[in-house]
Amino acid sequence: MSINNTGFNPEKLLNNTVCNMPPSGIRRFFDIAAEMQDCISLGVGEPDFVTPWHIRDEGIYSLEKGHTHYTSNAGLKELRVEICNYMKRRFELSYDPLTQVVVTVGGSEAIDLFLRSIIEPGDEVMICEPSFVCYKPIVQLAGGVPVVIETKAENEFRLTPDELKAAITPKTKALVLPFPNNPTGAVMTKADLEGIAEVLRGTDIMVLSDEIYAELTYSDDRHISIAEIDGMYERTVIVSGFSKAYAMTGWRLGYALGHPAIIKAMTKVHQYAIMSAPTTAQYAAIEALRNGDDDIEMMKREYNYRRQVIVKGFNEMGLECFEPRGAFYCFPCIKSTGLDSNSFCEKLLYSKRLAVVPGNAFGESGEGFIRCSYAYSIDNINEALNRMEAFVKE
Repeated sequence: MSINNTGFNPEKLLNNTVCNMPPSGIRRFFDIAAEMQDCISLGVGEPDFVTPWHIRDEGIYSLEKGHTHYTSNAGLKELRVEICNYMKRRFELSYDPLTQVVVTVGGSEAIDLFLRSIIEPGDEVMICEPSFVCYKPIVQLAGGVPVVIETKAENEFRLTPDELKAAITPKTKALVLPFPNNPTGAVMTKADLEGIAEVLRGTDIMVLSDEIYAELTYSDDRHISIAEIDGMYERTVIVSGFSKAYAMTGWRLGYALGHPAIIKAMTKVHQYAIMSAPTTAQYAAIEALRNGDDDIEMMKREYNYRRQVIVKGFNEMGLECFEPRGAFYCFPCIKSTGLDSNSFCEKLLYSKRLAVVPGNAFGESGEGFIRCSYAYSIDNINEALNRMEAFVKE
């Protein structure tokens, strides 16, 4: 059957918010690069490692044992227990596996569940930018109003108490705190978070702390969650998952932890929209949490080496790049070339067959920068640096 000219036009019935939503600036350059021969891409934020074998094996074994049915809406109890054990072991945070955890289809679903569970029409949600592209659209789809806080290069793209204060209004419902940060690699230290907590104490503002890159920090100090700061535990929902730390992007598994009332509401939305996260992925995740610490350390060592190589390369070719201390991205400044972010990326792609992402894909404060992922082999990174240097010289 083909589409006939019957006069019916479903296009006019589409949701205006969806129609006005721009497509992801990340995927655009990736899609072009995928059609090019001999193209190197530093565009997509996905580990180049394969999921460790012992984790894959547990997923396969779960299928062999016939674990192919729905789990409980909140996720396998065994997995929720392991998530809570992990949070206590790695980050000194205690949660009840029965009431304070929901397992989701990736971290992105957890973000969506939280925002849909708290937003009433007209509520404002503060979003630190540059940041991952999903926050603003999800807020808008839930009927909320995104309020952008533009972090600055001179502060290494960390949120400051003064910037936070200036964005708060009587309509403010929540703060999205995405650190370690995609795309900048910025992290918030304990002292930074103490300053943010001081502003939030005494308010009714909640915090969505997106900590999907928590395991990928490169200083001597471990990752600190704002939920650890005095007075922040009750108001914070932590979102994380298995994609980045365990190289499990395709397994589509994440989770959220927080106050029982919030998790109950999120689980209710999850129940109607999704039912439950993939069963096979849940069994694999149990193995990852129990026996995957060494895998994390191995991958982190390799990322750290690549990080040093790529940051040194950018600075040596004249593209100023501050040291990213988390995630697997760097955010060099390209203003010295006289090109805007989109023009730089397009010319680079077509002239040198090298794909990177314009900084303004992550918010207007990212204009004048580009995002480069170092979740690629060192050979690809070195070749990418050679092509970039030749482009900059030209």
